[in-house]
This record gives sequence, structure tokens and C-alpha cells, in this order.
Amino acid sequence: MTEQQEASRDAVMTRIGQAIMLLHGGDREEARNRFGELWSEIGQDGDALHRCTLAHYMADTQDDPGDELAWDLRALTAAEGVRGDRAPEHRDALAVRAFYPSLHLNLAADYVKLQRPDAARVHLDRARQASGVLADDGTDDGYGGGIRAAIGRLERRLWEL
Repeated sequence: MTEQQEASRDAVMTRIGQAIMLLHGGDREEARNRFGELWSEIGQDGDALHRCTLAHYMADTQDDPGDELAWDLRALTAAEGVRGDRAPEHRDALAVRAFYPSLHLNLAADYVKLQRPDAARVHLDRARQASGVLADDGTDDGYGGGIRAAIGRLERRLWEL
């Protein structure tokens, strides 16, 4: 990748990060607007890591559970594109491997909201299986523990359905 391509790529990730900060700051509408603009710019054939990251967070801005599911499915599809397009040791492929537990966890939660417990269980199992790549010791700032705890909470909730 040339230096110019890398700079352009970093600019897109910076803009995605800015929209994520808006989302985490509580401005879902502005985050949704910015994600939508970025999605239009990068398009269906854009960089898979960009599409995965953007769609993953765009799902969190949706009010309708069906729309949330559609964005989470786009994120998973894009993640599979990263895995297919890059060597297993490529940094993007490694980053996406750590993303899979969260992607499947979100899909499981979407299916619970849509009252589809069988589909939720499939993705919850996939989240649990994928979580093996996450740190057990908190060296990832607690991300691995947080994902595992969320898997446990959703599993308990599914038993109640």
C-alpha cells in the first residue's frame, strides 16, 4: 500500500472513530448521519475493514430492531471479506478476528429483540466459540471479559424465553 493510500485509509478510520465518539457521547442521530455519509462514500465495494467497523457501529444507531439486524449482518459480511482478502497474519485480519465475538453477540441480541430465539442461540454459540481469541487477563483493557460477561447475560436471558 502506498503512503497516500495509507493516509486516505487512516482518514476514513479517523472519521469512523469520530462518529463512534458521537454515538458513545449520546448523539445517536448525528452519529447515524455521519455513518450514513461515510457508507455512501465507501460503498458496497469499499475497504472491508471500513465497512465492517462502520456497519457494526451503525447498527447501534438504529431504532428499529430489523434495521439493526440488517446493519449487523452487513458488518459480519464485511468481516468475512477481510478474512478472505487478507493473509491471516495481516493486521486487519487479526483485528477482525477479535471483532467476531462482538459481531455474533450483537446478532444474537438482535434475534432476541426480534423474538427469534433459535437464531439467537446459533449466534450466541458462535460468539462463545470466537471469544477464544480474546484476552483472559485484562490486557485488552477488559474487552475480552466484557464480551464474555455479555455472552453470559444474554445466555441467561435466552433461558427465560
